[in-house]
Amino acid sequence: MSIFSNSSSGFRMAVLGASVLFLSACGTNKKEKLAYVERPAELIYNQAVDEMDRRDWADAKLLFQEVERQHPFSKWARRSMLMSAYASYRSADYDESVAMAQRFIGLHPGSDSAPYAYYLIAINYYDQIYDVGRDQATTTSAEAALQQVVRRYPDSDYARDARLKLELTHDHLAGKEMSIGRYYLKENQHLAAIGRFKNVVSDYETTSQTEEALHRLVESYVSIGIIQEAKLVGSVLGYNYPNSEWYKDSYDLLENYGVNLDDEINKPRSKGYWTRLKERLF
Repeated sequence: MSIFSNSSSGFRMAVLGASVLFLSACGTNKKEKLAYVERPAELIYNQAVDEMDRRDWADAKLLFQEVERQHPFSKWARRSMLMSAYASYRSADYDESVAMAQRFIGLHPGSDSAPYAYYLIAINYYDQIYDVGRDQATTTSAEAALQQVVRRYPDSDYARDARLKLELTHDHLAGKEMSIGRYYLKENQHLAAIGRFKNVVSDYETTSQTEEALHRLVESYVSIGIIQEAKLVGSVLGYNYPNSEWYKDSYDLLENYGVNLDDEINKPRSKGYWTRLKERLF
């Protein structure tokens, strides 16, 4: 999603001059800046949009920042603040993009562009989600930011996209819990493993990880000799995912201990039994 479609039509003016870009070195670090040449805000803004059209995100960002520097109290400065955050995002400068979007929200919380600012923060974190084998701190930040978009602007296009991204975010977090749980199970740290697998079922029930988590719980309980608990978890797995390969594995495992999960699932039950059982187990 983009916020600058109106810029090309309603805000753009003919470009009357060119900006000179200088590079100044400080030690081994280079910092880009523009020579100060006073110009109308609209002119600088539209030059920045031209740079964005050419996908030159670095120069666009500098020009948007120049609008703020030269005309800090203008309407163009407000627009430039968020456009600069977007240009930072496109150039993968995520920390700067988040900081600028947060600054925009702090200064203009009631702006019509505030929903986009919240969304921009979220996708900055979302685009940094790593594989499940790595630390998931960024994934957690993405989850919190996406949820904020949904909570604040539930009927917006941003919220609709945020809900889709939340599904993948939750799957990543569940995958991380599963990865740790499998490690504990392999190391015979069964209680620690049980805690991780329970987290998946209770916190990320709608993800693709739930079926395996239930089976791993059956494995863990069997390993420490708590067959009754394993039977209950296995019956929950079979009731909710009767065609799952993980259910077949649990069925075969418990059959070795004289447990027939089909019999457990097909017993007459009172209304709400399975809901109450899940609440008790997880």
